[in-house]
Amino acid sequence: MSASQLVCSGLTKHYGDQMVVDHLSFELQAGECLGVIGPNGAGKTTTFRMCLGLTTPESGSVEVFGLHMPQDLLSIKARLGVVSQFDSLDPDFSCEENLMVYGRYFGMRSADIRARVPSLLEFASLTQKAKAKPGELSGGMRRRLSLARALINDPALLLLDEPTTGLDPQARHLMWERLQQLLQQGKSILLTTHFMDEAERLCNRLLVIDHGRKIAEGKPRDLIEKFLEPDVVEVYGGSTQHSALDLANSPLRQFAQRVETSGDTVFFYTQSAQALLQALLAYPGVRSLHRPANLEDLFLKLTGRQIREGA
Repeated sequence: MSASQLVCSGLTKHYGDQMVVDHLSFELQAGECLGVIGPNGAGKTTTFRMCLGLTTPESGSVEVFGLHMPQDLLSIKARLGVVSQFDSLDPDFSCEENLMVYGRYFGMRSADIRARVPSLLEFASLTQKAKAKPGELSGGMRRRLSLARALINDPALLLLDEPTTGLDPQARHLMWERLQQLLQQGKSILLTTHFMDEAERLCNRLLVIDHGRKIAEGKPRDLIEKFLEPDVVEVYGGSTQHSALDLANSPLRQFAQRVETSGDTVFFYTQSAQALLQALLAYPGVRSLHRPANLEDLFLKLTGRQIREGA
């Protein structure tokens, strides 16, 4: 097995009377992408901050590259790259100046930084924008510039907090392509995300947390097979004489192992959809979609469909 680059053991943190991280333990192996998913308020950001030494756990420990956080903070940060949820680019500097200034924070020589800037701008598809300031860039360009800046010190480990939030589909796909390149280069990534397609595309393993606790961990496909029925049939009520409630309580239930309702949609989870699809022929005008179970189904089963406060 690859060496562990990040080891979190028994992390605990309260804010007031609320337990936000509850004895959380996990490891990130060299060369892998570990995705951390969970609803708003699950403890993802607090865990992320503890990994960076920005928040001190009440109990438990964080080790990065075999070093201890926060005692060895400076040595650890020299080998880390961080992309936070919100851009922290300097609006007064151009793209290349943002990279130059950031490199100096690591004590790098100007000549060494200057030598890395062209390849990083090319990696971020920003070569033509080298002289542009962040305010002149699109959201996707700014996120790629943030990623390029995080790579200035050639880090072994990247911590990315929702790196594609707010991006359009084209910008997200380009960001995914860049992150996959980094993984192919052997870098390790800890990623928090709300996008289940992003998690399935990028992550070797997933850590699902809720109320500060680990509720599942494993490879995306393994988790889907462990917790879910393989087939899902979505049936849409509301536009016919059959409401979602009627459909959910109809004889169709007998063909599913589990039934859930969300708005005008009924989700039938089943080991085999054929009998259910045949039975649906007796409901003319009802629309349906048959698909395999996915990570979004897993997320909703483990954490619930109820929107959390602040979502």
